[in-house]
Amino acid sequence: MAALFTGKVLMANREQDEVETERELGRTLENKVLLLYFGSSQCPRCRQFSPLLKDFFLRLTDEFYVERASQLVLVYVSRDETEEQQSAFLRSMPKRWLAIPFGDAFKRELELRFAVSEVPAVVVLKPNGEVIVGNAVEEIQRMGPACYRNWQEAAELVDRNFRLAEDFDDCTRRSITDPIRRLKYKLDKKTEAKNRERKEEGEESP
Repeated sequence: MAALFTGKVLMANREQDEVETERELGRTLENKVLLLYFGSSQCPRCRQFSPLLKDFFLRLTDEFYVERASQLVLVYVSRDETEEQQSAFLRSMPKRWLAIPFGDAFKRELELRFAVSEVPAVVVLKPNGEVIVGNAVEEIQRMGPACYRNWQEAAELVDRNFRLAEDFDDCTRRSITDPIRRLKYKLDKKTEAKNRERKEEGEESP
């Protein structure tokens, strides 16, 4: 997914922090479903849809609603007329949202690439950049957070718990578990020896 934004800049946390290196982008976007939200704070239909999208995103990512955040990231691609309008809109949205900087020509590239002709539009992408849904606005309105499960399956995401276990250093893992394994082995041996002694004593008894 980071390849889509190679050489580009994303704004993070509604502040002037930039996520621009390939490593940062990779860490932010890897193994996640990506939503590109094309909208405008001045558009009447966007004003109706944005609060719904905000609630949708929070219910999937905020610890108040879920124990573990869904593997979901959203990038706002605005059609706001001024930077102040874009900033004001983002201040009312979740902190985890990212955004294309105001005035960046990359916005137009994304509109052309994904054939976005009107707003609001939500393009749903796999981690490799393939399109899952060309415009999920109606689906989000109709199904709410339940539609994420369909996207997750289509994106073939790797469960993060599995990844954490898989990526854990082998040497460290052995150093933690080997003493336990050795202890269990010794206990098993002792139990086996005691059982053998009892069996032999039983056979020797008249």
